[in-house]
Amino acid sequence: MINDRNCFDEINLITVIVNYGMASKIMKHAKKQGVSGGTVLLGTGTIKNQLLEFLGINEARKEIVLMASDSNTSRATLEELDRRFNFRKPNHGIAFSTSISGIFGTKAMKCNDNVERGEKVADYNLVISIVDKGKGEMVVDAANKAGSRGATIINGRGSGIHETSKVFGMEIEPEKEIVLIISKGDLTDGIVSSISTDMKIDEPGNGIIFVQDIDSTYGLY
Repeated sequence: MINDRNCFDEINLITVIVNYGMASKIMKHAKKQGVSGGTVLLGTGTIKNQLLEFLGINEARKEIVLMASDSNTSRATLEELDRRFNFRKPNHGIAFSTSISGIFGTKAMKCNDNVERGEKVADYNLVISIVDKGKGEMVVDAANKAGSRGATIINGRGSGIHETSKVFGMEIEPEKEIVLIISKGDLTDGIVSSISTDMKIDEPGNGIIFVQDIDSTYGLY
């Protein structure tokens, strides 16, 4: 499986940053375009306004929505979200997509087995693992066994088609942990393999892994 990592050149990671409370609406419309699910992170945005700064309320809560899809679905989703939420207007949100060089833990996306492998291996990769709350440290341990030197764990919540449960008729989205690992290019396959094996990523509901190429890095030792 790991040797097929470069066949996912046409898979994109959609990132949408909106005001707090909007993520569920974003996910609802994205799923209508064919996106299978996503992960929501809580962030803080800084608003440059002298009056708000004087009052001490210049920070606004934001939600960051991460969704993976094929390039055609990604394009259609971004166009539909822009049409419905008017991202082109100030303070309505930001949406963009980036290429994914590998994705594991989902059977919803197919890749072309005939895509030629690139000759150059990136110096560094960003490995993003999304697992249930409490399992982030297990991901880190698995990565460390394969040569990883550290990671960052972020809390989020899931919003997949089959990942919500209902309590008294209300949908409850499960809490997630997002593990960010910057790995040397020649170690990435081993790190992904170790995480996949230990976390049983191939089994439904156990998590998902994205791999992205990094153009440049600073502060790594």
